[in-house]
Amino acid sequence: MGCPCPVPYSPHPPTTSMIAHPARARRLYLLRRLYLLRRLFLLLCALCLAATAWAQQPDAVRRGEYIFRAAGGCGCHTDFERGGARLAGGRPLKTPFGTFHGTNITPDVETGIGAWSEADFLRAMKEGLGPSGRHYFPVFPYTSFTRMRDADLRSLWAYLRTVPPVKRANTPHDVWPPFGWRWAAGLWKRIYFSPGSRGIRRPDASASARRNRGAYLVGAMGHCGECHTPRNLAGALDGSRPLAGSLDGPEGQLAPNITPDNETGIGTWSEADIVWYLQTGSDPDGDAAEGLMEEMIEHGFGKLREADLAAIAAYLKAQPPIFNRLEAARE
Repeated sequence: MGCPCPVPYSPHPPTTSMIAHPARARRLYLLRRLYLLRRLFLLLCALCLAATAWAQQPDAVRRGEYIFRAAGGCGCHTDFERGGARLAGGRPLKTPFGTFHGTNITPDVETGIGAWSEADFLRAMKEGLGPSGRHYFPVFPYTSFTRMRDADLRSLWAYLRTVPPVKRANTPHDVWPPFGWRWAAGLWKRIYFSPGSRGIRRPDASASARRNRGAYLVGAMGHCGECHTPRNLAGALDGSRPLAGSLDGPEGQLAPNITPDNETGIGTWSEADIVWYLQTGSDPDGDAAEGLMEEMIEHGFGKLREADLAAIAAYLKAQPPIFNRLEAARE
């Protein structure tokens, strides 16, 4: 008697119907293989996307750090004078309405912004709203940051996520009513603020690319007008005197006139003088920057590319000169 033919091993023994219908068995076999190939293809796609995102992340962080410097290093969130942890808040900011305190913007989940999403961050920067929908006071310069491009804000968010988290509860503001009431901040925004206001993000077709870059750095990222533009009685920027200086600058300090007025502004400065000042803190008269401006140069503007500093200088020199003798007003 002859031996029976060997049957190849299969984890799925053929059923009677499969033996009876070999064509159907082949179709099922091919369908299984196609299903497995499809799953393998999707897995490879997911791995490729993850690898791409991982490769791009360092670039986003580096870009975000540069944007952080272009914003002056966000010194209002670090209490340098008292040895506070970097970006952990607590810095007192004196204003005509009372004293605000910088908030913790480290990625600590409990006391910082670690529980925020990227969308929460963009909403805060562009609309002045917290994750819960509460209004932020305009001492936080969202009135300027609202003009920043979303791509730049996303890069800034990527960088802030890399800052070491610090557990430090925010210091309560000490502000006189009604300026310390959140609902009053919402009313103020209805009157004086609209997201993306003044269209600084749109290039001026009549200006050079360098001047447009300078406009973006001064008016959005650097938020220079928040200190150097005088405010009205409600604390809103006086749009008729942009960058003309303010007696009530940050921390109660005078913020000088940076329009190109020859008598009271920087009209006698050259573009090279402005670049040098932003790099070193030394002006053409040999005086040095002080207070918050000194910190913004040390931790922010002084680390920018010279081309960007030149763009800032070109933009400032192109502004209408405004006479505003702040020293005489102070006396």
